[in-house]
Amino acid sequence: MLAAQGDVSPEEPLDIGQALVKAGRLDEADYNRVLRMQAGQVESTPLATLLNRLGLVSEQDIAQQLSLLLGLPRVAASDFPTAPLLAERLSYRFLKECRALPLEFDDGELLVAMADPQDHFVLDALTLAAGCPIAPRVALSSEIDAAIERMHGQGQSQMGDILSRVEASEQESVEDVEQLRDRASEAPVIRLVNLIIQRAVELRASDIHVEPFESRLKVRYRVDGVLQETEAPPVQLSPAVISRIKLMARLNIAERRLPQDGRIEMRVQGNDLDIRVSTVPTMHGESVVLRLLNRESVVLDFAALGFSAQPLQRLQSVLKIPHGVLLVTGPTGSGKTTTLYTALNSLNTSESKLITVEDPVEYQLEGVNQIQVKPAIGLSFANALRSIVRQDPDVIMVGEMRDLETARICIQSALTGHLVLSTLHTNDAPSSVTRLLEMGVEDYLLTSTLNAVLAQRLVRKLCLECREPYQPLAEMLHELRLDRLAGERPVTLYRSKGCSACNGTGYHGRIAIIEVLTLSDQLRRLVLQHADAGALRQAAREEGMLSMYDDGCLKALEGTTNIEEVLRVTQEG
Repeated sequence: MLAAQGDVSPEEPLDIGQALVKAGRLDEADYNRVLRMQAGQVESTPLATLLNRLGLVSEQDIAQQLSLLLGLPRVAASDFPTAPLLAERLSYRFLKECRALPLEFDDGELLVAMADPQDHFVLDALTLAAGCPIAPRVALSSEIDAAIERMHGQGQSQMGDILSRVEASEQESVEDVEQLRDRASEAPVIRLVNLIIQRAVELRASDIHVEPFESRLKVRYRVDGVLQETEAPPVQLSPAVISRIKLMARLNIAERRLPQDGRIEMRVQGNDLDIRVSTVPTMHGESVVLRLLNRESVVLDFAALGFSAQPLQRLQSVLKIPHGVLLVTGPTGSGKTTTLYTALNSLNTSESKLITVEDPVEYQLEGVNQIQVKPAIGLSFANALRSIVRQDPDVIMVGEMRDLETARICIQSALTGHLVLSTLHTNDAPSSVTRLLEMGVEDYLLTSTLNAVLAQRLVRKLCLECREPYQPLAEMLHELRLDRLAGERPVTLYRSKGCSACNGTGYHGRIAIIEVLTLSDQLRRLVLQHADAGALRQAAREEGMLSMYDDGCLKALEGTTNIEEVLRVTQEG
């Protein structure tokens, strides 16, 4: 058992900031800046609290480092009691201010979850109140707050606590722009919007949807590709919340009749976020979508993205060709841009010049010249492409082939010795060829320049904590044609039942399933004959192309995902 007094010495205080810097979770310049801020305070705030409030590190990072520094176990919300302990001796206000929660008595000691086990005033007070030694445990401050509120307070959430501070007069609809601007700058509204974004980061959400309806404001997060509804502010605060987001994105809050696009750069829980904001007018106000791009979490590695051996080998052989066109295709949000960035990263050497034309520039790559399209001033994909060809590039990346003009310039660039990477919106790889022909690209130019088409989808990965194997029925194996992929070995599939690690969903993260169609002489002949996508697919599979469905099934057999996810995003075949 770990007693507090034996582990934490008042004479030798441990510096959580230094530990976070050493672990690479905190920048040293930020650490020194917070130390100066703390020194200037009349009533000193604990360093860990300051670091978290300023968004420099997450609660999880602080808890992990405290646990390592002090040699104390961590406890999760699932370990908290359902009824309060020592309620007659420990007041709600004391527990709330000290962020401490008694857990249970064990061997003559009281186990206490604490956000800051180094606070000796709290330890001494708890020892006096309990009349026995205290064994502190490390827990997240937000989870302690929620448990204290549930057991001792009014049961309100963190958002409810903020809303209780909003005066009734502030919950009225406002039409005057200046009043709306003032309302959006009020502390409770700022805290509400920051809380919505903070929760999205904690849940690993890729998008936040803020949607006003007649009787309520709906807030939803897209986590691992699936939308989840969450707690939202009351409908009366819709104008103020939406205006606050627009102000952060530097949008015109007076314009509510036309769609607008903006960008927010902010630091949340130690993560540098680049947030793309899109607003559109609806019947009951403006619908706002925020797309969260976490620069630090992007891994530009083919294996980490989900490329198995065969598709990766095909793609790498295509990238070695010094000229031609490589297309990446799939629906919105299927990871096309990340795959292109990974390809660019592998081509980014001191001997090559790389230029991109994007809308928007999602991630900044060192050594790559990236151009942001600005249609308002005439800088379109086509106009930018005409200029960058004269910049003597080796590799050109075009964000999207949106029209015939852009497609033709890309093909002309490939004919003049450049390697061109771009994206297209089609369902699979063979359909991309027929789509370009339908757009008006000449067949002889297409066969001369198109090297390969990569199609992909994202499937959710099973949670490793609660994943379990099972034996599928023989009829299911035959119907889904899994037996041909498994060969002679027994077939085992996997499923997850949900746990605290995955918030009960059974999934954690996403991975790509991929097919790579390389244009052989046989396929080029079919293109010249204007064969349909089905004929191209059949010929490609005869030449060894692994389809997205097959790639997904192989990942299901490995236990990375389940067969339901594969069927959700692909067609059997």
